[in-house]
Amino acid sequence: MPSPAFVFDAYGTLFDVHAAIGRHRAAVGPDADRMSELWRTKQLEYTWTLTLAGRYEKFSILTERALDFALARFPAVDGGLKPTLMDAYRTLDAYADAGTILRALKTRGHKTAILSNGSPDMLTAAVAAAGLGRDLDAVLSVDAVRVYKPRTEVYRLVTDHFDVAPGDVVFVSSNRWDVMGATVFGFRTAWINRGKMPDEYADLAPATVLSDLGGLISLT
Repeated sequence: MPSPAFVFDAYGTLFDVHAAIGRHRAAVGPDADRMSELWRTKQLEYTWTLTLAGRYEKFSILTERALDFALARFPAVDGGLKPTLMDAYRTLDAYADAGTILRALKTRGHKTAILSNGSPDMLTAAVAAAGLGRDLDAVLSVDAVRVYKPRTEVYRLVTDHFDVAPGDVVFVSSNRWDVMGATVFGFRTAWINRGKMPDEYADLAPATVLSDLGGLISLT
């Protein structure tokens, strides 16, 4: 390829995973932030534990199960909010810099894609709601291989789709464990550390650490 493909994780990188509860903060009440963190934590935990056990369920199902757990953990929150929160998760807000950077990369001649744990229907809804579809060449879901990140089969979806070597891909994620997995696979990795989190996996460092997506322009 004349220039690297830029491939993005979806949840937490292009889309704000806390926007679903954030939109309904007043209805959720004082436990909103803690509940949102727990929802996200259990969602990811289920992907890892099921993959380790050799089982697979769609991300949409795991997202709902994680919300059920979070509602049970915070019984003061109205359980009747579940359908509203699930609907909100399907159309999460994109970060303000997401559309801008995707358009800039396309203008510079780069291929762009999403590689996500998300179910195809979830990703379709989120991309459409954010208006990002015209700036993406592909939206790739783990559903095609029925295992979750950070298994190498997931990252191979990118090289197979674009018919490139791992070194021809810049993989972008806000999740440090995802960056670790992509680094193992051989991608050039960029960790978007918006929250100024401490580093992990020191022996599998990202090629670049950025505070937001805008810094990706320096890699073109």
